[in-house]
Amino acid sequence: MIVGVRNSKLERVVAVDWSGRVDAAGQRRHIWAGVWTADSAGDKGKFALEGGRTRDELIAWLIEMGRETPRMVVSVDCCFSFPAWFLAEHGCTTVFDFWRHVTAGHGERWLARECEDVMRDERFWGKPHKRPAQFCGEGLHRSMRFTDMDNKIKPKLLEGDPERAAKVKGITPKSPFQIGGSGSVGTGSLRAMPFLLALHEAGFRVWPFESASLEGKRPKPLLVEMYTRLLTGAVAKSNAEARRVYLSAKRKADAVYAGISREVLAKAKASEDAFDALVCVVEMVRWRGEFAGLRATKDGVLKLEGITWRPGVQG
Repeated sequence: MIVGVRNSKLERVVAVDWSGRVDAAGQRRHIWAGVWTADSAGDKGKFALEGGRTRDELIAWLIEMGRETPRMVVSVDCCFSFPAWFLAEHGCTTVFDFWRHVTAGHGERWLARECEDVMRDERFWGKPHKRPAQFCGEGLHRSMRFTDMDNKIKPKLLEGDPERAAKVKGITPKSPFQIGGSGSVGTGSLRAMPFLLALHEAGFRVWPFESASLEGKRPKPLLVEMYTRLLTGAVAKSNAEARRVYLSAKRKADAVYAGISREVLAKAKASEDAFDALVCVVEMVRWRGEFAGLRATKDGVLKLEGITWRPGVQG
């Protein structure tokens, strides 16, 4: 179902390019936030790129901003949940139960690839461990959520939507059970869940498990799951020259990019993570009229697994 775009009263939009790194130095280097702050009229605003924070510092910063500007939407580049059957296996009837389960120590236990004291769950894979047989072939879909397959299917299945087809070209489904190797999402996701829980307990609404509450007299900040590649489209993000060419072309052809300062663009050109954060916040701002209309899903599976936000999607 497509959400109608309407005038937005959003005060701030934040896109977080997340990291599951253990070391503080790695977190400070790889965690970036693209930030848009509305002007007094609410129709224009200023873009910024923020880096240099650890996960703890980032969440404290987001909570403080949420208190200051509750009409705020934050996206985080990670999986908010796992396949519904896995949550049921652990007795979790809501995603918030699952986040508490992960926070209680299970997340780090699943990430322990080699540990004498804890038996490794072989369903969590990645170098040096290969994908388990139960997740290969016809079992591949069991390792993924519905939204993972829906967002990252082959372009030939998207013939009626050429723009989206172009953006997902070359993207293959990634499982949250993958915790090592190229494109792994599991490590960052499991290490994000305690912080997602902290944001929820601080008053953030979490879509699609809850409806947005951005309007009215008592607005609350909104948290959504993001997948950067869906918003950047095809670009060799790890290549500095490719980032420069991409941003230069956008600046010439796109009025939104034309309003971004050269200082911010320089940060995005210098860092793949900053690049992702900037491009994603730009797309969120472009479609900001959708967020207030997001409603909690009524689908039993999606209530557990979640949905990756993209323009035009609703549960």
